[in-house]
Amino acid sequence: MSEKETILSVEGLRRLEAELEHLKSVRRRQIAERIRQSREFGDLSENSEYQDAKEEQAFVEGKILTLERTLRNAIVIEEDAGNPKAVGVGRTVTLRDQANGDVLTFTIVGATEADPAKARISNESPVGRAVMGKEAGEIIEVMVPAGLIRYEVVEVGPANQG
Repeated sequence: MSEKETILSVEGLRRLEAELEHLKSVRRRQIAERIRQSREFGDLSENSEYQDAKEEQAFVEGKILTLERTLRNAIVIEEDAGNPKAVGVGRTVTLRDQANGDVLTFTIVGATEADPAKARISNESPVGRAVMGKEAGEIIEVMVPAGLIRYEVVEVGPANQG
């Protein structure tokens, strides 16, 4: 089975590498120490400290495997790659809702880095897909649960750092 490619910004790649390094060098040691200490409490079958530590260990090891797989299949997108006037991964876009005039500004990122609360939306989301490749002045239509929304692409710029 082929693994899915993961689109990451340079910043996102660094963040995932740092998280992986922390899990391997710090969290593994902390959990191993918890397991060692909990063994001293006696019977392991009724030792909740030991069971909790083993569950945490399994979670962390799963997270390490997931991060390693993500990094192995990462495609790093440079912020300045492609047409500087067109929306793409790593670019910030400003849209104006044609119905009510509301203005939205967000950065297009790969799904792994998406965080709507920080104005970082996935290139795989409905709005992200619709806006990819568009330039300022173009109108896009996006089907959302509430219905069809029309946006004007107001501006395309470099990524917001955040």
